[in-house]
Amino acid sequence: MGKSPEEMAEAMVANMKEKTGKTLPAWVKIAKASKLTKHGQVVTMLKSEHGMTHGFANLVAHTTFKSAAADSTPDDLIAAQYAGKKEALKPIYNAIMVKVKKFGEVDVAPKKAYVSLRHKKQFAILQPSAATRLDVGIKLKDVKPAGRLEAAGSFNAMVTHRVRVESVKDVNKELIGWLRQAHKSAG
Repeated sequence: MGKSPEEMAEAMVANMKEKTGKTLPAWVKIAKASKLTKHGQVVTMLKSEHGMTHGFANLVAHTTFKSAAADSTPDDLIAAQYAGKKEALKPIYNAIMVKVKKFGEVDVAPKKAYVSLRHKKQFAILQPSAATRLDVGIKLKDVKPAGRLEAAGSFNAMVTHRVRVESVKDVNKELIGWLRQAHKSAG
């Protein structure tokens, strides 16, 4: 089984001094001393001025700013995604999750704006994109977009396709079949 995102982050912290020459607290001190106020600015600075790889720079920036994703519980992140105008989309999310959990091993990793579904590798994301729909991003290599299964385009670079889901009725055999296929390919 692949490592969870938390295990990967722990491994990066453990290897940081060897790979970058400094510990995480030392890099956080540098980031804070820069007086930069945005995550992306810190990442760019660490990469350009210190030759750091994106993964390490991103970890330092997240730690520096103690991002909402780092400080929130998974349930908090999901609740925030479906708050306000998007509250009516939560039953769609729940219906998908009931079906996906029957696939077997599935890691559910909520982020600030979406939920990542993993089986050794990420195979799908669930993102409330508008007050009227939930976008399901699916990683299906060598599958041509057709009908509801559209090309992901600029939606999200981590997936190949997107399905727009507007009601629980849209959580049908077709959608679950694509998710099952992606799950199988990721394992």
